[in-house]
Amino acid sequence: MRLHTLHLQAFGPFAGTHTVDFDTLSADGLFLLHGDTGAGKSTLFAAICVALYGEPPVDRNLKLRSDHAAPGLLTEVTLEVTLAGKRLKIRRIPAQMKPKVRRDGETAQKAETYLSEWSLDSFGQGRWEALSKSHREAADEIKTLLGMSRQQFCQVVLLPQNEFTKFLRASASDRQDLLGKLFHTHRFGSVEDWLAARKNTLAKQRDQTRNDVLRLAERTQQEAGTNLEPEQDAPHASDPATLTGPALAWATALHTKATTRQEEAATAAAIAEKELAAFRDREHAVRDLAAHQEAHRAAHTQLEALEQQAEHQDRLVRQRQLALQGQKVAPLLNAASAAATQHTRAQEDEHAARALLNPEHTTLGPAELSTTGQHLRADIGALRALLPDEVTLQHYKTDLQKFEEERQELAQDLLDAETWLSAAPQRREALKTRLEAARTAEETSRQHTTTLALLTDRVDAARRRDAYTEKITKAQQTLLTAQAVTKNAAQEHIDIRRRRTDGMAAELALQLTDGEPCAVCGSPTHPDPAAPHPEQPTADDEQAAESRHISARDAQETLQDELRELTAQAATARGEAGGDTLLADLTAAHTTLQKDLATALEAAADTGPATEELDSLDRQHAHTESVRTGTATRLAAADTGYDRLSTQARDLEQKLATARADAPTLTQRITQLTQTADRLTTAAECANATARTGTDHQLAAERAEEAARTAGFDSLDTAAQALLTDDTLLALEEEITQWREQRAAATTRLQDPALTAAAALPPADLNEAAAQLDAATTHHTNAATKATHAAERTRALAALLTQLTTHIQHLEPLEHAYRTIDHLHGLINGTSPSNQLRMRLEAYVLAARLEDVVAAANTRLTRMSENRYTLIHSDDRASHGARSGLGLKITDAWSGKDRDTDTLSGGESFFASLSLALGLADVVTAESGGQALDTLFIDEGFGTLDEDTLHNVLDVLDSLRAHDRTVGVISHVPELRRRITHRLHVRKAATGSTLAVITEAAE
Repeated sequence: MRLHTLHLQAFGPFAGTHTVDFDTLSADGLFLLHGDTGAGKSTLFAAICVALYGEPPVDRNLKLRSDHAAPGLLTEVTLEVTLAGKRLKIRRIPAQMKPKVRRDGETAQKAETYLSEWSLDSFGQGRWEALSKSHREAADEIKTLLGMSRQQFCQVVLLPQNEFTKFLRASASDRQDLLGKLFHTHRFGSVEDWLAARKNTLAKQRDQTRNDVLRLAERTQQEAGTNLEPEQDAPHASDPATLTGPALAWATALHTKATTRQEEAATAAAIAEKELAAFRDREHAVRDLAAHQEAHRAAHTQLEALEQQAEHQDRLVRQRQLALQGQKVAPLLNAASAAATQHTRAQEDEHAARALLNPEHTTLGPAELSTTGQHLRADIGALRALLPDEVTLQHYKTDLQKFEEERQELAQDLLDAETWLSAAPQRREALKTRLEAARTAEETSRQHTTTLALLTDRVDAARRRDAYTEKITKAQQTLLTAQAVTKNAAQEHIDIRRRRTDGMAAELALQLTDGEPCAVCGSPTHPDPAAPHPEQPTADDEQAAESRHISARDAQETLQDELRELTAQAATARGEAGGDTLLADLTAAHTTLQKDLATALEAAADTGPATEELDSLDRQHAHTESVRTGTATRLAAADTGYDRLSTQARDLEQKLATARADAPTLTQRITQLTQTADRLTTAAECANATARTGTDHQLAAERAEEAARTAGFDSLDTAAQALLTDDTLLALEEEITQWREQRAAATTRLQDPALTAAAALPPADLNEAAAQLDAATTHHTNAATKATHAAERTRALAALLTQLTTHIQHLEPLEHAYRTIDHLHGLINGTSPSNQLRMRLEAYVLAARLEDVVAAANTRLTRMSENRYTLIHSDDRASHGARSGLGLKITDAWSGKDRDTDTLSGGESFFASLSLALGLADVVTAESGGQALDTLFIDEGFGTLDEDTLHNVLDVLDSLRAHDRTVGVISHVPELRRRITHRLHVRKAATGSTLAVITEAAE
């Protein structure tokens, strides 16, 4: 960070407008700010803090608005500063009250922020380019470039009163918070978080795989059953060690046992199958013997039954003979019977026909019935002439129905058109929303395309940054070795000088000559000169030690310069990469942005379809409006036609109703009259038939009686009883023939030798043979079932063994990986017994940075304290189990012991803190993303130093010029005004403070 100009207006004690040119003021790298108490010296530094962060330093409740300022002059501060290679202009207008423009009173002025950057155009002309007017955006940009919060800025760069020694005496946790943000070590915390997340993930995967193994083990136990002793050496959830190799051995043993049982069951099933075949053959033989014996008994029984039917067969033969004689008179008998039947039927038909007549026609004779029917048929002819009118009436009704359907259809079309037109505006708005969304997505895709190109450059820069980081790590290790050598050389130099100082009296005594005055006391006599101690160092020894110290320090500085160069290159890459964002995160963001771009392009593709649908909607709207108008016109015409046709149909209906009488239709009326006429005709015909069939029946009966007496029958009834139908006679003959054939067949079977031999043997015991076969079948079924179950169990155990082997092969590396990650997480988290100092990874990294800060601070502290004090980094384990690694102590070369920093006096604390601040700035510049913290402000504290120490401190501050560093000092010490040539004098007055720049030449 390098300041250029500071512009104040109505700020604090400064009533007017003032500008501080830091480029001129810090030309020598060191300037002084002095003035009377209360003049506003610290206010200038507060203004810098307000410009950068929008607020004053954290320890001050500063009133920003000047009480002396003119009412119309707004309070504001403008700072031009270079941060991380960017020259920025920051203008802040804090919230305040200002006079109203058109009337009396005040109105609120909101806080405003303006951030600009100096840039060159294509012609090489410089200009200020506005970056942002947002408080948040400006704060984020400045904080990113500085790499520090407001509180950290006040601890590292702007050291206000009463805060100077805060970092020196800070607790380990506060010191870690500051250093962590300065050196961006949050990535190491991210590593710890990643390890914790990875540990949890592995634990879940391991537990899931364990559960899978246990589940397979339980299924294996179920498949094995109780006869294989599955619980012996079975894996248990309480002992995870049994879930890998022991579980596999257990499952393999079960599968082996199951295979043996399967072979035994298969052998037993084969034996049972042979026994079943033997018993089945025996059962077949017994069944054949029983069948022959049963056939012989059945034939004997049948023959006895047939002999018992002999008398019945004789009666059947006599009945057949009478039937054959009756067939000779059968035609005459049939003719007499037919005549009687016809006469009876004619009487029935006449009765039925008269039953259908109207009551007034039932007593009429045949001639009267015929005449009445003819009259009705004449009336029917008149009614048929009216049938066309009835058809016309039906056409009228059909047309009316069509009119009604057309009216309903037109009414529905009209309703549909009006409904569509009412919904059209909402559809239009929906299509417009779609079109707007597609156009927005199109704009978003263009933005994503630009962002994607920038992100691609950041990914490339992140790869270069990581490569430089590896080189920096190696350089830091080399620098740590050089720092240790420098520290040892400094300690040796201090020790030799202390021992030489302690023996300085003996060294002076060696220079004494009798008679010559002593250079110390002036006496010419030397009664008891001091004697040198053994191995007392000489001036040459001290000079040699100092030379070794200087050589080691020069080598260390060379390594530091190389490290700074690497850090600068890394910082450039880091700046192009946008900071310390992980390459994986940038790659993931790049992938995500590509997906977002694809999504936006897909959404933008809807622009054409949405536009086409909107145009189609407009065309449909015009068409539907036209349809609605035409439909309304057609509906009115249909209503008129319906009314006219309805009147015509009503008149014709009245005419036909008279002709129909009580019939529903004219056709039905004609049908009724026709039916009555037909019934009259039928009744006349039936009456004539009754008279004719009566005469035929009497003649046929006389002829049949004469033929029956001739054939030998007493009467017609006796002849009729002897008659049999052809079917009955045929059945009678078949029964006689069948009896004779069955008796002959039974006799033949009884003479069969096989049946005769079987009948001579003892009865066959079919039940015993069947029982023996059932027992053999049951035994075979059980054996086959056991063999099948054994085979299925073996196959199931083999499949489970394969699955268990796969899961155990997956579990074993998970167990190993979890143990490794758990140990590594505990180690970097400081909870593992292996981490004896209980240091977290981030604290360990910060401890290394703190060692660098201490090493850089000691290069100034040794000069300021005349080689007495040396800061040391302490990683001693803290008490009560607290985390360690960021302790600070100070080594007193005079006592050779380490001391706590809070045991230093006020002046000692001041120059120790100053050394620490300078060292911190050096290391931050080299390590914290390349932000050059080349400006330091010190507010008071010099008054606590003695004259020699003050000169040493000023010598150190003067040496900063060689490194292009700037230090601003606020102090009342007169010696500083004599030593520092560039000064800014703050004068206070009743009307407000003023500023004056004073140089040595001007003074």
